[in-house]
Amino acid sequence: MVRDVDVPHVYKDPNVPYPTDIIRTAFKSADKNGDGKLSKKELKEAFAKLGAYCPDYRAWKARRHADANHDGFISLDEELDELLIYTQQQGYKAK
Repeated sequence: MVRDVDVPHVYKDPNVPYPTDIIRTAFKSADKNGDGKLSKKELKEAFAKLGAYCPDYRAWKARRHADANHDGFISLDEELDELLIYTQQQGYKAK
């Protein structure tokens, strides 16, 4: 389900969760304006690419989990690791 990201064939299996590097790439590619931060819209689009049932909700939950400085954005330099932890807990798989 991850679009616009080169996903190795093994991760297109619906029984194999996406590994961290695939999820990291999906989030980094979602930074459309290149400011090094993910806005709510960019985060929502990334979760949609990962196959989230309700990307709006996942973006909201992810920001609550990973936005340490509460500025409303996820910094790719400082907060990406917490975002990855949250996302991996959701167990996204290919569809």
